[in-house]
Parts: sequence; structure tokens; C-alpha cells
Amino acid sequence: MSGPSVLTAIANFLKERRNYYSYRFVLVPETIGSIVYINKNLNHLKKYVVGGYNLTCLGDERSWGFIPSRYGNNISDRIARYLLEKKIGKFIEYSWLDRGSDERQYCSPGVDLPISSVTRSKYGEYPEYHTSLDNFDLVTEQGLNESLKFYLNCVDIFEKNRFYPKINVLCEPQLGKRGLYPTISSKESAKIVRNMMNFISYCDGSNSILDISEKCNIPFDESVSYFEKMIDNNLIDYNLV
Repeated sequence: MSGPSVLTAIANFLKERRNYYSYRFVLVPETIGSIVYINKNLNHLKKYVVGGYNLTCLGDERSWGFIPSRYGNNISDRIARYLLEKKIGKFIEYSWLDRGSDERQYCSPGVDLPISSVTRSKYGEYPEYHTSLDNFDLVTEQGLNESLKFYLNCVDIFEKNRFYPKINVLCEPQLGKRGLYPTISSKESAKIVRNMMNFISYCDGSNSILDISEKCNIPFDESVSYFEKMIDNNLIDYNLV
């Protein structure tokens, strides 16, 4: 029940705030439920789904697992992999060939929805799986809360990554007169300026904030802060996804 529990907590969190995207939470029996759901809703799903995750095995504290989509490069894959690398550090990245839950259906040929899955200990990879020992000795409040935090971070990136910034001046902008250049030089300030200029250099309207973060090796939240500062100073326009 760890997947439905975390899913419900995400839903409760999102209903209390204003979101750019709408969110759909699907609670169905594994395999046959997702097949029937896809059969009834495929055209709508293919038109409107921006990204999503299959939530399962989220309750323990032992490890993290990542099961990507068939080709491993959709936006859900990228956001999950980015957060696992930057926030978690140690995790096991499986291949599509190691799939076993409803990502099998959502990513199957002809369906091809941008869905992937992040688990704690992956199904079939821990001895208590499908036994009576898969209980509250294994599933913990901390494990569930860590999984909830991870998926809320995924939501946060989805919400903020819809912007494709485009610089509206030619050549590098003068930052000092806009209050964006530090008045005291230090190693940290030099890094901030370098990151900001690198961020600006990819603001051509074709890259999302996540794209730029990955290209420049800048934390996503730091890139968002640069974006907001550029907006406040009328230095960039933006396209929306």
C-alpha cells in the first residue's frame, strides 16, 4: 500500500495550492487495471499527459531504484534522473528490460506515454517482496516521507520547467547597473557570476530551465533564481511549453 499512500499524500498537498498543470491520480489493480484504463482513455491521455510516474514500492529505507521508460529520455525520466543524481546520490538505475509494474502498459508500443518510475527497494529485488514480511518492520514512516518529498520535488520541477527563457539583448548584458553583479569579489561570487552568465548564454528560447541546468551543471533551483532575476530586470522573455 506504499504507492497508494504516497499518491494520496501528493494529491492532498496539490489540492491546497494553485498549480499550473492539472493532475490525474489513477488507482487501479496492477496490469489489468491499467490496460482497461488505457483502453478507455488513450486518446485523451496521449493528447494531454505531459509526464507522470508509476508509484510502487515506496516504503522502505534501504535503497532507491529508477525504472526508466522504454527509451529512457522522456521528461519524466530526465526529471527523476536529475533529482536522483543531485538530491539522492546513490541509487540503482535499472533498464526497461527490468520493468515489472504498470510502466509496462503506459510505455508500451502505441501507448508511449511519458511515464517512468522511482521506487525504494524495487519489486522482486528484496527478500520480503510478496511475503507476509513486507510489513511495518520494513515499511517505515521515514521511508514513506522521503518518497513523498522526492515526488513533490518532481512536481516542483514540472511546474517550474514550463518556461523557455530567451534573452532580449544582443551580446552579454551589463549586470552591474541592474544590481546583479556582486560588489565584493570572492570565490563564491565569481562562481555565481559564471553560472549566471552560462545560464544566460543558453537563453535562446529553445531550452527549458532544466535543459540549461543540465547543460551548465547548475542546480535547478539556482537556475530558477537566475530566471526570476532576469524577469525582474526585463532581460529575458520566455516561451511556454
